[in-house]
Amino acid sequence: MQLTRSVPLLLFLFCLVIKPCISQSTTTNTTAGDATTITKAANISKPGCQSQCGNVTIPYPFGIGPGCFLSRWFELTCNTTFNPPKPFIGGLTILDISDSTFRVANKVASRCYDQFGNITEDESISTNIGWTSPFTFSERNQFTLIGCDDLAVFQGPLQANFTSGCIALCTQPDQVSNGSCAGVGCCQVSIPKGIKYYGISIASVASNHMNIWSFDPCSYSFMSEKERFTFGGVSDFMDPNFKTRTKASVPMLVDWVIGDLNCSEARNAGVLACQTNSYCIDSDTGVPGYRCSCNQGYQGQPYLDPGCQDINECEDPNSNLCEGICTNTPGGYSCSCADGYVGDGFRNGRGCVAETSEFPVIKFSLGMGFGFLAILVGITWLYFGVKKRNLIKLRKKLFQQNGGLLLKQRIMSSEGSVDSTKVFTAEDLEKATNNYAEDRILGRGGYGIVYKGIFSNNQVVAIKKSRVMDETQLEQFINEVVILTQVNHRNVVKLLGCCLESEDPLLVYEYVSNGTLFNHIHDKGKNWLSLENRLRVAAESAGALSYLHSATSTPVIHRDVKSANILLDENYTTKIADFGASRLVPIDQTQVTTLVQGTLGYLDPEYFHTSQLTEKSDVYSFGVVLAELLTGRKPLCMERTEEERNLTTYFVMALKENRLFQILDPRVVREGSLDQLQEIGELVKRCVKLTSDERPTMKEVATQLEGLRKFTQHPWANQERDEEITSLIYTENEQEDLYGVSINPYSSTGELSSGFSIDSCHVYSTHVPQ
Repeated sequence: MQLTRSVPLLLFLFCLVIKPCISQSTTTNTTAGDATTITKAANISKPGCQSQCGNVTIPYPFGIGPGCFLSRWFELTCNTTFNPPKPFIGGLTILDISDSTFRVANKVASRCYDQFGNITEDESISTNIGWTSPFTFSERNQFTLIGCDDLAVFQGPLQANFTSGCIALCTQPDQVSNGSCAGVGCCQVSIPKGIKYYGISIASVASNHMNIWSFDPCSYSFMSEKERFTFGGVSDFMDPNFKTRTKASVPMLVDWVIGDLNCSEARNAGVLACQTNSYCIDSDTGVPGYRCSCNQGYQGQPYLDPGCQDINECEDPNSNLCEGICTNTPGGYSCSCADGYVGDGFRNGRGCVAETSEFPVIKFSLGMGFGFLAILVGITWLYFGVKKRNLIKLRKKLFQQNGGLLLKQRIMSSEGSVDSTKVFTAEDLEKATNNYAEDRILGRGGYGIVYKGIFSNNQVVAIKKSRVMDETQLEQFINEVVILTQVNHRNVVKLLGCCLESEDPLLVYEYVSNGTLFNHIHDKGKNWLSLENRLRVAAESAGALSYLHSATSTPVIHRDVKSANILLDENYTTKIADFGASRLVPIDQTQVTTLVQGTLGYLDPEYFHTSQLTEKSDVYSFGVVLAELLTGRKPLCMERTEEERNLTTYFVMALKENRLFQILDPRVVREGSLDQLQEIGELVKRCVKLTSDERPTMKEVATQLEGLRKFTQHPWANQERDEEITSLIYTENEQEDLYGVSINPYSSTGELSSGFSIDSCHVYSTHVPQ
């Protein structure tokens, strides 16, 4: 019952999160990062200006007081009421300043409850560093939430069109691990470049901490520099000084640049601020601008005259490689040997050796001869081998990038073989899809796009092209290949081959022409959906799942059984598809512990609470599909009444109250017998039991459905007896159509960074990385 109550709340909270989000890469900043050469200069600040506030050095272009800073954005104030004094920029406390960043004190959002679920503290936070400022929150920050019943929303400005967030869940203190922020008690999310504003708010997922209040009375969320926060587990939940401690020890990192022009534009406009012996670096923080940095071999203040000063490497033995005499030069140094010694003077070179009176002419000549011969052979070998090596290197790189090595390991570990799977070239697939034309798109998913392909021999195929190439999606891609290479069943979509030499991984399947079962159920005017055909589709689907559970060499749990993953070919034969979320289960195991993944409405509640994935999880999802087939209703619909919102709960309640025939599709009622429909309803009830041990196996479900297909149609289908049977189902006052259900077209939704999406009558989750 608690799960049923928490689902609407969870959906409501995620409505706040689900907005168009921008996808950001996580490439490493190639700039100097936290280098502090700017604070080592003799002239850190402008002449006559304050260069220190408390323990913080204030380098130009920052400054305190009139004329001491580059522009109004770099003006600091030094608050001497603190001991030691503290510098501020706007309302933010500066902790230190480097060549490209500065650190500021943190803010922490919090939400606390009493043991009865009443909110005793609810503090949201936001920070704004100026929409037109040259400052941005560094992508080296991350968003963190700690708690066991919480969802935090990280909201960017409207101009950036960015929203993210994460959920932290747990039910017992021993589930929480110190230092782990993988979703159990703590979760973390990266942020993109270019963010100048953010806001954080926290909400409860289920019960306002009533079930966990004894060890988790409060939840906290904040943005901070990566690697500066270490999760302390339950002790952090119970620490009344957590906010104060975090603000003091876990800072945020802000990137800064100069102006709003790049190097070339500033140089052409005559406003480039870089002084002598320095060079200009274009901004890579997500906003326009530039920075100045000292040339190699120089250090100091690149924004103030006389610019960067030469480093005397010879003063510090650790700064040069000379074995003999070190001579400083502008921007570098040179090494030489003292009189009576020969060599280049470098420790990693020929060094310095005592000079002899006799020059080794023979050794020198032989050395030069063998050296030239070796060079000649090397050049010849490179000349003939460079093209071949480059080609092999490129193919190997793409093969590894697309998970080729991982695919080999998975195939070998599962005793499979790639011999039966054809390897297509990138050119073949480009030609088959007309260079991936828009009119060839069959569908879009969370991890890629499916195209219709036609080969030169007129063979029609479906080609799945991955959109992104991070590690978690490679796992999904390889997982689907491994499973489908092991499966050979008429009701499972067949994998024809793959392509690993393109930038995006590609899978080639048999073409299934009649769309998804979901569309056939919920689109009006599908005359083929008789009761007999519904039972046939259900029996074929159950048989395929039973085969995956018990007949393959290694059992397979699909983990995302739903009507949208059941395809129909030209003869309306069932094809189970989309094995990206599936798991292989060792023979000697009955369950697998994994992060929860699946589709809300179809998701097994026991699996959701325990993270223990079993074959019975597929049985529950199939029970929802069977109820969907019988009623023509979607599993979740926020437009229906609260009682009818969750199809599974509504179906079981109707069966218990002898109202089953009032919620079934009218055609199902007309074509089925009372006993037959009652038995199907009882089968659905058994499949969706909350406890997996009470559910039947997929093999038992398939056997029972095959038996139900052989039932003789009940005589009430005859027209002359319609009136008599109708009186058994309706009351005298129920003259309108009790079977009528408003069916909305299945709307495709975009890919979301938060992992969930909602339309008016259907909720589904994109795959969560394992």
